[in-house]
Amino acid sequence: MDITALNRVITAADEGYDLAFVPSEGILVALGFTMVLAFMALIMTRRLTPMVALILVPTVFGLFAGAGLGLGDMIIDSIGKLAPTAALLMFAIMYFGIMIDVGLFDPLIRVITRLLGDDPAKVVLGTAILAGAVSLDGDGSTTFIITTSAMLPIYLRLGMSPVVLTCVAGLMNGTLNIVPWGGPTVRAASALGLQPTDIFVPMLPSLAAGLIVSLAFAWFLGLSERKRLAGSIDTTKLDATKKDGFFGGPAIFRGAEPKPGARATLRTGNLVTVSGGRAPMTATGVVDASDTAMADTMLDPNRKTLRPKLIWFNLALTLAVMVLLVLDLFPLPYIFMVGAAVALVVNFPKLKGQADEIVAHAPSIVGVVSMVLAAGVLVGVLNGTGMVDAMANWVTTVIPSSMGPFLAVITGVLSIPFTFFMSNDAFYFGILPILAESASTYGIAPVEMARASITGQPVHLQSPLVPAILLLVSLANVNLGDHHKKVLWRATIVSLVMLAVGVLVGAIPLAA
Repeated sequence: MDITALNRVITAADEGYDLAFVPSEGILVALGFTMVLAFMALIMTRRLTPMVALILVPTVFGLFAGAGLGLGDMIIDSIGKLAPTAALLMFAIMYFGIMIDVGLFDPLIRVITRLLGDDPAKVVLGTAILAGAVSLDGDGSTTFIITTSAMLPIYLRLGMSPVVLTCVAGLMNGTLNIVPWGGPTVRAASALGLQPTDIFVPMLPSLAAGLIVSLAFAWFLGLSERKRLAGSIDTTKLDATKKDGFFGGPAIFRGAEPKPGARATLRTGNLVTVSGGRAPMTATGVVDASDTAMADTMLDPNRKTLRPKLIWFNLALTLAVMVLLVLDLFPLPYIFMVGAAVALVVNFPKLKGQADEIVAHAPSIVGVVSMVLAAGVLVGVLNGTGMVDAMANWVTTVIPSSMGPFLAVITGVLSIPFTFFMSNDAFYFGILPILAESASTYGIAPVEMARASITGQPVHLQSPLVPAILLLVSLANVNLGDHHKKVLWRATIVSLVMLAVGVLVGAIPLAA
């Protein structure tokens, strides 16, 4: 037994894990990569739902890795660490769902509609700009909640694909995730003993290039949606300047069925008028009734949950919640717990109204919270069996000494898959210090390695290990595999462009 395997046994024993046998580091590396690839293949081919894949795939590979009876302890430990995140997302969804129900965002939707009109290309570009603006706060969950609540109703009314929304929002948020107050830059600075601004400021040209490429992708996705939906929407019924209804009346489709990608849910049961000589029919006749509850309430301008007299209170409450989030005076889950409770009591003083609101948003909550907790299985197996450590060590050993002078660029390239396959903590605290130490022998400064390491963030934000992306796809009722098909190659291009620009401007050395 080698020293690395012996250390894993000692660590497992100290933490109470029971490893049936101890595989070699090479086997753990192979199992780790195979496990992640198997998970990706199963969800992208729609063989399994993400939640089921997150549970079953790591369980099988954990047993192959020798976890034995210790598998349960590994997973429970990991789930315990994710519990605050699950609570945050649960009550954040509930809070913003209530705000949508009571009409807080209705004026915002009207303004956006007036500015963007009914052109899908402009709507997608507007989505990108909104997501980018909100992403400046450094928090992905907040970005996706606000972007989805503002834009998804417009997508549903125009028959646009929600996958486009998740793709654009994910790209913009991932690109802006390198801001100094964001997670990866702070982690890289902490791991290497640097100042976050020393990493970030020279990367501003790379950030600008990444945003330009992301906006270009958004525009072309919008043009594709415009072409797909050409002639399918009666735009006279989507005129935001009309006064009869939220968008001038109910959504109108020219054909008997909405175009592919059109999704709408009407929890309140309002009517969607379908032309072609047919009488008005209920929404359940033309749409999928299992869609997310956060989207449906914006489709009915006469919904019973509207509270126009309380709009200023709700606005003040929401601003207070956002300020407390920024000030970080209280744990984030607690802030949203209190916010949701206050919102329920003020807007729905009767017990039945509160219960109805909670039940109304249960589909969204169950979807995202179940995936976050299921992700604990994957994280628990990766960490508990030693797969993450083995993968980190393997990276540093497979790079030949002749490639040493190019370690900065190599680190940038490696950050793309590795921050997708593992958490930011594992990459920045486990792999980056080792790579930086090796690079120092070739004259590459740690700050240059740190800059290269953050270029993979556009891809990292699409990882199933990131709770925010699970929140995004749940709110939009998009399959994670469908999201990955559309976003991963685009995010990879954005990351490579950021790395290339960093090299061109001298922030990242091509060679020592």
